[in-house]
Amino acid sequence: MEPTGNSSDSSDRKTGKKIVASSATVKPNGKSIASSAIATTDVSSPVPVKPNVATDLSSVHADQVMLFRDVSFGPREAELRFRLIHFWEARNPLTKTLIGQEMLLIDEEGTAIQGFVPAGRVGTFDLTDGVVYKLKNFFGSRSKVQYRVADHIATVSFTWNSDLAVLDNPPVPFPEDRFRFHGYEEFRANCDSKGDLYDYVGHMKLVNGQTISDHIVLDEVDISEKRHICVHVQTHDGPVMKLYIWDKAASDFCQKFKSYGGTPSVLLVTTVNPKHLGGTLALTTMSSSRVFMDADVQPSKDYLEWLSSNSDIANRVAAEVVTKPETVTLGEIFSYIKQEGSKVAWFECTATIDDVVQGSAWYYVSCGGCNSKAVKGPTSLICNSKKCGKREVTGVPQYLTKISVYDESEQAVFVVLGDAGKELTGKHASELVASYFESNAGVDADHCVPVPQALLDAIGQKRRFIVKVSDHNLTGKTQTLTVTKILPPEAPQPIEHLEEKANPSKGFEDAAGDMVRKASERLESGEAKRPKSG
Repeated sequence: MEPTGNSSDSSDRKTGKKIVASSATVKPNGKSIASSAIATTDVSSPVPVKPNVATDLSSVHADQVMLFRDVSFGPREAELRFRLIHFWEARNPLTKTLIGQEMLLIDEEGTAIQGFVPAGRVGTFDLTDGVVYKLKNFFGSRSKVQYRVADHIATVSFTWNSDLAVLDNPPVPFPEDRFRFHGYEEFRANCDSKGDLYDYVGHMKLVNGQTISDHIVLDEVDISEKRHICVHVQTHDGPVMKLYIWDKAASDFCQKFKSYGGTPSVLLVTTVNPKHLGGTLALTTMSSSRVFMDADVQPSKDYLEWLSSNSDIANRVAAEVVTKPETVTLGEIFSYIKQEGSKVAWFECTATIDDVVQGSAWYYVSCGGCNSKAVKGPTSLICNSKKCGKREVTGVPQYLTKISVYDESEQAVFVVLGDAGKELTGKHASELVASYFESNAGVDADHCVPVPQALLDAIGQKRRFIVKVSDHNLTGKTQTLTVTKILPPEAPQPIEHLEEKANPSKGFEDAAGDMVRKASERLESGEAKRPKSG
């Protein structure tokens, strides 16, 4: 079947919903991608099924071929026929132990379902992306709650007596692929929920900080070492987001990027996870993610056609502008914390450092692998994180420095963590600690290193901070704000620019208050849409 063809209609189909699979298109209407794509790519909507109920004979072929919409819970002896769109390894995120192989399957009606091969049977079945198979004997297990790639309530699990074979000369065409697109608003509403994984399509604005141009060169050695690529992406004229492409998907990105004669513009990435990173919405790839560009699949072709006709609309927003958190004063941050219904959020503020809080340690010793706090064990340091679980670790000093700050409206105490401290002093905490012990050779290893001069030199500096309003702030457990990033000092502006800003059209307090209200409204509306996660 051609990638652009609709899945064929079955004469015995009971559902009235139009099912579109590989022919799903993104309508170039200048709106959010979700408004047009979601309506036309709902190809695996769950059909209410009851476990252990006889299969509806009207949708089963004479030779007992079952359609995906009839798959229910429990063991099944019927035959399934499907195209294997994609398969990938599922591993425990903490121990990296192989759990099994997961698959995305699609039947002749364009209905998608997730498949699963347990770890003990991995390698038993010969799997190839894109091939049409027939499967006899399987178990309909309950679909997982987190990180689903299909809407169906059941998963096709391969069992001890499952018989998988290539279906030569299929009697009916099978769709090539299936996409479920979300746009900015949908991703924001589901941020950090660990729910279903949806697909993204848009155009690239920056690749690892480089503007898209005919002369862009990817540093594949650097990408291989860091294991990821950061791409700023935008759908139509919507907000710009950061898309972090990891591991195999990053390698695939590089290969596809180089394979084009010119620089590709459109990027389609499947099954991305929306998260808050550095205070802004970002998308990250998962093990199941695939990468497509310009002319690879029909939705990317359709978007490329829109982009070619609407380049003026697509270029209205600068990537570096829309990915910054809201700028507010200290007083407005504390006002936000006191508001009923406030949520965890990140803000940018400018403040002067008044002092470095002394009397407590300005650093902590972390696990060299995961940066969690390391504690003393019987013979060595032990990571305190259950997720890491390393019994013996190399301790690495990290910043945990409290500073008192003020601006025109309020005073506050910030705690500077990790790399944010290096942005303040220019040195890693480990360098400052090592330097102290080198200069004081007779000091015991457990001695608490006093606040170094590099931190004291920051007193009096006016800096821009990215701070997090945490659950602890919202519940009143602490008023100390966590600094996640310290921005470099702004260069002095020319005199004529300063004069231009001397008479703003709107009062400062009104403008700043509007920003806080807008930030609060966006956060509250996002939380109202966001499903709860366990």
